[in-house]
Amino acid sequence: MRATFTMISVAGLAGLLVACAAQEMPEASEGAALYVENCAMCHGAAGRGNGELAREIRAESGRAPVDLTMIARSNGGDFPRAQVLSYIDGYTRGRLPGQDMPEFGLLLEGPTVPLDTGDGVLSPVPRPLAALMVYLESIQR
Repeated sequence: MRATFTMISVAGLAGLLVACAAQEMPEASEGAALYVENCAMCHGAAGRGNGELAREIRAESGRAPVDLTMIARSNGGDFPRAQVLSYIDGYTRGRLPGQDMPEFGLLLEGPTVPLDTGDGVLSPVPRPLAALMVYLESIQR
């Protein structure tokens, strides 16, 4: 009986540790892998708006992809987490002319992590979306 209780306790503790680990904020390296898969073709390997499709995008829309390393600088030195998350997931973009970036609905799937978007309140954000945001925050110049 005692061995069974100990086994259940150990299994429960292991499950709790796994659940807590999933709640930790992702590292920039996790977001870098997502960036390479989803963003580099337009924004370039270093995020400066010079990906392999940048020339084609400029020809079609008249505008080049955004230099993602300048987000904080163009916002007074602050990285606008909520704004970046909303732009990536497509929530604030709609279908207006000149808004060519695709929505990344697949980044909205999976477990969530608690994220302070700048208002001091922790909000549940899908881990892949948070990982990409953390990576973009890490490449600011």
